[in-house]
Amino acid sequence: MATAIELKNVIKRFGEFNAVDDVSFSVKEGAICGFLGPNGAGKTTSIRMILDILRPTSGSISILGEKNASLVRDRIGYLPEEKGLYKKMTAAGIIAYFATLKGMPKKEARSIARELLQKYGLGSFMDHKCEALSKGMGQKVQVLASIAHSPDLVILDEPFSGLDPVNQEVMEEVIRDLKSQGKTVLFSTHVMSHAERICEDIVVIAAGKLAFNGTVQQAKAILPRRVRVGGESIEEVIPSLDGIVSCTPLQDGREGVLELIVEETTDSRNLLKSFFDAGIALDIFEVVKPDLHEIFVHLVGEDAREAAHR
Repeated sequence: MATAIELKNVIKRFGEFNAVDDVSFSVKEGAICGFLGPNGAGKTTSIRMILDILRPTSGSISILGEKNASLVRDRIGYLPEEKGLYKKMTAAGIIAYFATLKGMPKKEARSIARELLQKYGLGSFMDHKCEALSKGMGQKVQVLASIAHSPDLVILDEPFSGLDPVNQEVMEEVIRDLKSQGKTVLFSTHVMSHAERICEDIVVIAAGKLAFNGTVQQAKAILPRRVRVGGESIEEVIPSLDGIVSCTPLQDGREGVLELIVEETTDSRNLLKSFFDAGIALDIFEVVKPDLHEIFVHLVGEDAREAAHR
């Protein structure tokens, strides 16, 4: 599969500070890729380098087969972290305006603008001035302005920031729709639930360094497999069971519940059978599957805490 974005050994230095430190990753064409990291990790700086707003101190970047985003700018849609609209323009007018800046004829741009506003729940506000829109509505308008010209690559910097839960779902719908049209989407966020629901691939950076690049499923395989069990006399039988790496009391307020770290090859059904064969009546048997938030904290937690105190 072709590559939409590729960074090789990219460094961005501001004085003595490395905002991005030897980062390499790629994004496949047609994929939804989450660009994840805590605040101050270097996500926005990386995005600005991809778009040639900033130049890397060293390393190389390619985008849609070119070495400079300016060569393919009409094929790119971009939502910056700092949101802002022309307050006196209407919602439809501003979307159409940005589409014409990307080369779309005015009549087509006006039609597409109204179509997008209708599709994503802002049809009754299309002729309202932007100053009359709520913050969430304004952000949706700006997202639609970034995609109205049907770009091949869409880069969204914190698109969910400031949106209520309903509009967050609408934003996820917009991103899924872009993928269904064969577009490539890279979006940054520090809220893992969005990435877990809609991403195939993720890139995680912390303190300017790459922490992970791969699929969501590969990320979930980082943490060991866990099983939580509860019942009388469990601790007595555990040493005799195969496939258990460690056993510790669970610190969640439930007395007598143990968390087992099990070997990758251990079948949870066989483990359950082993307890019954040993005459243990279980009150609790839970196979714990890590979510992306847990993986994220595991990958970047210490770096994020250090950055917060710098």
